[in-house]
Amino acid sequence: MINIALFFIFIVVELIYFKVADHFNIIDKPNQRSSHTEVTLRGGGIIFWFSALLYFVQHIQNNYFFFIGITLVSLVSFWDDIQSLSNKIRISIHFLSITLIFYDMNLFNAIPIWGIVIVYIIAIGLINAYNFMDGINGITGLYTLVVMGSLLYVNTKIQLFTDGTFIKYAMLASLVFLFFNYRKKAKCFAGDVGSIAIAFWIIYLVLKLILVTESVIWLLFLAVYGVDAVCTILHRLYLKQNIFEAHRLHLYQILSNEYKIQHRVVSLLYAVVQALVSIIVVYQYQKVQDSVLFLIIVLPLLLIYSTKFYLFNKSNLSLNT
Repeated sequence: MINIALFFIFIVVELIYFKVADHFNIIDKPNQRSSHTEVTLRGGGIIFWFSALLYFVQHIQNNYFFFIGITLVSLVSFWDDIQSLSNKIRISIHFLSITLIFYDMNLFNAIPIWGIVIVYIIAIGLINAYNFMDGINGITGLYTLVVMGSLLYVNTKIQLFTDGTFIKYAMLASLVFLFFNYRKKAKCFAGDVGSIAIAFWIIYLVLKLILVTESVIWLLFLAVYGVDAVCTILHRLYLKQNIFEAHRLHLYQILSNEYKIQHRVVSLLYAVVQALVSIIVVYQYQKVQDSVLFLIIVLPLLLIYSTKFYLFNKSNLSLNT
């Protein structure tokens, strides 16, 4: 009953935001690198920050570092949605926000300094990768549901590492966002404020789980996004492109833009593949060595990703003939 009430509260909040975004012309205009073709409201993902706010109000005694962090990244991301900011400002805020949750988890006393540096790189990299992958209808909402659902299962069945309600708030926000976004013509896009806020939330939970279980295998809950984002960055560096500029080289972009596969189908495909990966991780946890399990998961994903080059070259060839 409470979850139903929250769902409708989030719906109302989203509708109110639409009025605000429409009034202040907070929109996403398509360009030659976009995967959409119509002007759409931007920043609908602000619902993720609002759900964090609502949870924080109810549990203020033990979540203030997380809430300060997600508020900082949401504010700078929302500002960037409205008026582009320099990469230095955005990365600095991400660094500060990650530092807050590291302090909250006592990470600075738990691992050596070289380990801290590595975790900073991974955390900031994952935040930006999640943002890079937010490019077609439904992909952020569906992928987030899979990741959060996987974390909730682990928290319930394998290892308690956080309040289950904390995860459920994020899942409810994802459902509400999908209600408006998972359509042929989306009512809104997540914007940086949405994709980065929920990425921050996920990283916080994954780090907590890693610390409690002393296993990094849970990073594979982000394997599909991770492989696509990292390989695309390496590809763009090889092409001597600016990795911070918009592009159409992700696998999902090739499928959507070049092969004209419906956005919702591609988004669902990404979510299904990640769900299969998560199932393997959950059922092979402590049965297979972490390094072996990483290879079992990552190598097939690399093979799937490599089909992008065949598809892209074939598409270009057909256009030139």
